[in-house]
Amino acid sequence: MLGEINSTMLPFALSELLIKFMTIIWLASILDYLIGDPKNWFHPVQLIGWIIEKSVNFVIHQTENKTVRKIAGVILGLVLVLGSGVITWLIIYLLSRVNFWLGFVFQVILLASCFAGRSLSDAAEDVLSALKENNLSEARHRLSFYVGRDTDNLSTEEIYRAVLETVSENATDGVTAPLFYALLGSFIPIVGCVPSAIAYKTLSTLDSMIGYKREPYQDIGWFSAKWEDYITWLPCRLTVLTLGLISLNPIYNIKECRKYAIQDPSPNSGWSEGIYAVILKVQLGGENSYQGVKKFKPLLGKPEREIDETVIKKALFLTRFCFLLWLLLGVLIFSITYLSLS
Repeated sequence: MLGEINSTMLPFALSELLIKFMTIIWLASILDYLIGDPKNWFHPVQLIGWIIEKSVNFVIHQTENKTVRKIAGVILGLVLVLGSGVITWLIIYLLSRVNFWLGFVFQVILLASCFAGRSLSDAAEDVLSALKENNLSEARHRLSFYVGRDTDNLSTEEIYRAVLETVSENATDGVTAPLFYALLGSFIPIVGCVPSAIAYKTLSTLDSMIGYKREPYQDIGWFSAKWEDYITWLPCRLTVLTLGLISLNPIYNIKECRKYAIQDPSPNSGWSEGIYAVILKVQLGGENSYQGVKKFKPLLGKPEREIDETVIKKALFLTRFCFLLWLLLGVLIFSITYLSLS
């Protein structure tokens, strides 16, 4: 009898969870759109970054053995990514036991911190505002906070390109991929939307901090870099597909994107940047300098027009539109699931 009651109640319980998770995702999206990541506010990525830095420095100072560092990199990646998801789940569980609304609000705020839509827009505007004032030195200085390349000697055109490359590359790992895993987690009741998004954010942070193909991170960061490539592969392709559909010329634009993207050594960034380059009819890539070392990235797209403020704002619009479409698609899938459970 008890088993029959539980099996009867299960669809309703799952429906309630889906409603809760979808509401959290929408509220978090609105919160990110309205305020983003205010300066001087604590951000979960700061804590994640601090833990990564301390852990990596400990391993690096303990051994120079490449094999040991590689093994440590695997353990570090698994512990931090899976651990961040589990700890997030436990905190949500405990707060929700204390008070439903306390747990609910915590989830909304934490998930909003995973979406970088507003912060990406603010970063671009921060640099563009200096260029509007014809203050090239200030634009270079502000850009240095958002990119890894050397900015001291960049021209106005190179700054515009750097901003657009940052916007287009981070559209996937900073905006659509966290949303993808939040939506995916919503349909796995035991996981939930926030822990899955936090776990992805941790992996993305690991990749950005230690996923370099140079010492001292080459060995300890290899696993995180590879794992992030695989985990981001699907949301990246879905982003390309969505943007291709938005452009109203999907077959041509995606075909052109592929032609350029496969030249990039990264399995994802070339696709993410390439689709923006093709749709906006600009060219990305070329020579950059990193800590005084010049590197040449494959050219993406054709230089049919110059990159300027208008082009960058169109790129930001494309990202917001893609994000919104995914939210609406999530509601559609939720509605179908809800009806099937009812």
